Amino acid sequence: MIVRRPRTLVAGLALALALSACQQPAQAEQAVRTPEAAVKAVEAPGRRTAVFAGGCFWGMEAVFSHLKGVSSVVSGYAGGRSADADYDTVSTGTTGHAESVRVTYDPAVIRYDQLLQVFFGVASDPTQLDRQEPDVGPQYRNALFPRDAEQARVAAAYIAQLRRLDPWKRPIVTRIEPGKSFYPAETHHQDFALKNPNHGYIRRWDVPKVAALQRTFPQLWSARFQPN
Repeated sequence: MIVRRPRTLVAGLALALALSACQQPAQAEQAVRTPEAAVKAVEAPGRRTAVFAGGCFWGMEAVFSHLKGVSSVVSGYAGGRSADADYDTVSTGTTGHAESVRVTYDPAVIRYDQLLQVFFGVASDPTQLDRQEPDVGPQYRNALFPRDAEQARVAAAYIAQLRRLDPWKRPIVTRIEPGKSFYPAETHHQDFALKNPNHGYIRRWDVPKVAALQRTFPQLWSARFQPN
């Protein structure tokens, strides 16, 4: 059963949020020191965007916002239609959307294949089908939404590389879903970990992920949370 988060910030928000599916107590999954990609991304100069889905977008945003070369991380929805891109509707699990983040980055500092290392190693568990720990349903699936043919090529190659190495000793279920639009989520979901550092879910679920990022990928880590 999915308990919905409120549409807007109102009196009693803390209590309402505490009932959210994205709020249930959990422990961060163990980080994996994923290898460098054998197939490196070849990207044109200038800012690029990448879209990732791997459970509650608060945690995904918290991780990617602490990377060097990342200038913005926006929480939102990908995989479905514009008409269904709101939290209440996506939470039904019937829209085709996944809670996602759109990462804006500078490939001169961090390439797409390095973002993939972080996605698979720290930001999500690619072996959980249509869920991430307490958050259950296709809207929490593990998926990549490549923005162009190069991202699709690099993503497919990296998944194949990880499947050969099999660091989790479980099948990777990550989907590659090209050609899907991204729609920003409601304002109160943006920069949630930055604005609510003492929230129960953030402390028990996302703070460990950010710590794992610093520990596992110190060369990519930025101490500053980059707001969108």
